[in-house]
Amino acid sequence: MAEIYYDDDADLSLIQAKKVAVIGYGSQGHAHALNLRDSGVDVRIGLQPGSKSTAKAEDEGFKVLTPADAAAEADVIVILAPDQHQRGLYANELAPHITPGKTLVFGHGFNIRFGYIEVPEGVDVVLVAPKAPGHTVRREYVAGRGIPDIIAVEQDASGQAWEITKSYAKAIGGTRAGVIKTTFTEETETDLFGEQAVLCGGVSQLVQYGFETLTEAGYQGEIAYFEVLHELKLIVDLMWEGGIAKQRWSVSDTAEYGDYVSGPRVIDPSVKQHMQEVLADIQNGNFAKRFIADQDAGAPEFLALREKGAAHPIEKTGQALRSHFSWKQQDADYTDGSAAR
Repeated sequence: MAEIYYDDDADLSLIQAKKVAVIGYGSQGHAHALNLRDSGVDVRIGLQPGSKSTAKAEDEGFKVLTPADAAAEADVIVILAPDQHQRGLYANELAPHITPGKTLVFGHGFNIRFGYIEVPEGVDVVLVAPKAPGHTVRREYVAGRGIPDIIAVEQDASGQAWEITKSYAKAIGGTRAGVIKTTFTEETETDLFGEQAVLCGGVSQLVQYGFETLTEAGYQGEIAYFEVLHELKLIVDLMWEGGIAKQRWSVSDTAEYGDYVSGPRVIDPSVKQHMQEVLADIQNGNFAKRFIADQDAGAPEFLALREKGAAHPIEKTGQALRSHFSWKQQDADYTDGSAAR
C-alpha cells in the first residue's frame, strides 16, 4: 500500500523558516508561489530578463529577480521551467548557487532520473508534484481544499529532506488531500508512460482512428466528431468520479455490452505489448535521448509532428462545430501561434 501523508504529518514552520525561489511563473510556478506565500513563506520569483511572465508576477506583488540572483538568496530553489530548458538553466545560472545546505525542488523528475542535471553532495534533492494543472492547484487552495501531490527524495544531505518536502507540500495545499510517497524513478517513468500510452498519445490516436474509420465509411465528419471526440469528456468525467465501474453503470446496457465485447477487439493484447515497448524505451532512456536531441537541434521532429497533427481533418471539423456551441470558445488561444506555452 502507498504511504500517504496529511496535514498532521507535516510541520509548516519548516518551510516558513526558509527563503524560497520559484524559478518560472507558468502554470505550476504561479500556483506554487501564490500558495506558498499565502502559507506564510518568503517567496521570490526567478525569471529571465524580458520574460512575459515578469509583469504578471510583479502585479501579484512578488519580487522578480534573474534565476541566478533568486537562487543566490534562497535556501530552497524550486525549478518549474519546462523539462528541455532545465539542463541549460541549471548549468548556466543556478549551479553556482546550489550550495551545501540548500534544497532543490523539482515538479517532475525527468532531468534527475535521466542524468541531465547532476547535483553536488550536500544539497537536498526533492520532488513535489501536484497531480493537477497549476490553475487547479491554486483554485483548490483558495477554496480551502487541496490537490493530491506525490513526493520523493533523491538526495537527503541534511537528514531532514523528507520533513522539508512534507512541509513544502503542506504549504501548497497538498497535505489537505494527501501526498503519496514515491521515488524520482517511479514518478518520472509512470508519468511519461501515462502521457504517451494512455492520456495523450493513446487517447489522441484512438480518437483519430475512430474519426477516420467512420468518415472513410461514408459517415458525416460532424457526426463522427460527436461520437468519437465530443462525448469522450462525458465518459472520462464518469471514470474520474467513480472509476471504470461508474462509467459502465451510467451508460446504457447496449453501450456496456459493446464495451465488453468490442473493446478487447480494438485494444487487443498486441496493444499491451506495444505499451510494454513504450515503457521499455522510457526506462532505458531512449525516449529522453530522442526528445532532448530533437530539442537541442531546434525541435524539427517535434514541430513537424505538431504540424501534421494540426492538419488532421478532425481539427477543422471540430473547430467549425465548436463555433456553434453556446459556451465561450478559446480556440484562438492555441491556434493563433502567439500563446505562451
